[in-house]
Amino acid sequence: MRILSWHVHGAWSTAFVRGAHDHLIPVTPDRGPDGRGRPTTYEWPERAREVTPEELRESPVDVVLLQRPHEIELCERWTGLRPGRDVPAVYVEHNAPQGRIAEMRHPMADRDDLTLVHVTHFNALFWDAGGTPVRVVEHGIPDPGHRYTGEIPHACVVVNEPVRRGRVTGTDLLPRLNGEVHIDLFGIDSEPLGGQGDVPHGRLLTEMARRRVYLHPVRWTSLGLSLLEAMHLGMPVVALATTEVTDAVPEECGVVSNRIDVLRDALSAFARDPDRARRAGDAAREAALARFGLERFLADWDTLLQEVVR
Repeated sequence: MRILSWHVHGAWSTAFVRGAHDHLIPVTPDRGPDGRGRPTTYEWPERAREVTPEELRESPVDVVLLQRPHEIELCERWTGLRPGRDVPAVYVEHNAPQGRIAEMRHPMADRDDLTLVHVTHFNALFWDAGGTPVRVVEHGIPDPGHRYTGEIPHACVVVNEPVRRGRVTGTDLLPRLNGEVHIDLFGIDSEPLGGQGDVPHGRLLTEMARRRVYLHPVRWTSLGLSLLEAMHLGMPVVALATTEVTDAVPEECGVVSNRIDVLRDALSAFARDPDRARRAGDAAREAALARFGLERFLADWDTLLQEVVR
């Protein structure tokens, strides 16, 4: 199957392109938001190939995977095909809705020409899709392996753009959580907060696994892939009890709470007790492999794509 999709969410796409299909990834000379092409910080297979807008006119497409509303117009302009009419289409919504609960209407609501796919059941519950067909395909990630050493008795946080997204991602909570345990921050544009910035994905995973515990302070967003990566690595988790986290992180994998004092005490307890941290991390890895493995993710997508294309 030939799938047209834009490089929007690097971590999610890294799992999606691992399947048995051919992927057409738009690229433009400036490699801007609508033409990033292949990433430099993730490893993608050769079946995910870059195509220019001009080449797309001559490239057969079996299905279009949309992730932003304006990609509908881009697809029609670059390929001459109308998503959902001339070519089958699915729309992947990566984010939790923003705003008042009564106003959380999805841009693709009340469409019968495409399928809206959410990455968590929480998102599907909160977005109002009207009459649009809705499916949930939970995250799956390539297994990075059990790398946990916990040799550095610090907590690790991975957040992109923590200044701009401060309250959403909970980075404003870090000074309150940074008690006995030092918190190391990684992510794009994290330098203003003393973070270590954007690092190659392979190195990031190694650095995460050296820390004693993974901290997930996010208030309101989809289930973070960095959280799932931490669990795959074998890291214990301390997290806010928000969105999908309470369902995704079993009790034996760490501590999930909305009380700052409970979270701060949990960080200290894991920092002081490496054996306890390792036991929780082992449980986290087992839970992540069982629910968020790559094979299940790709199989779910194969089933959905076959239903859409036939």
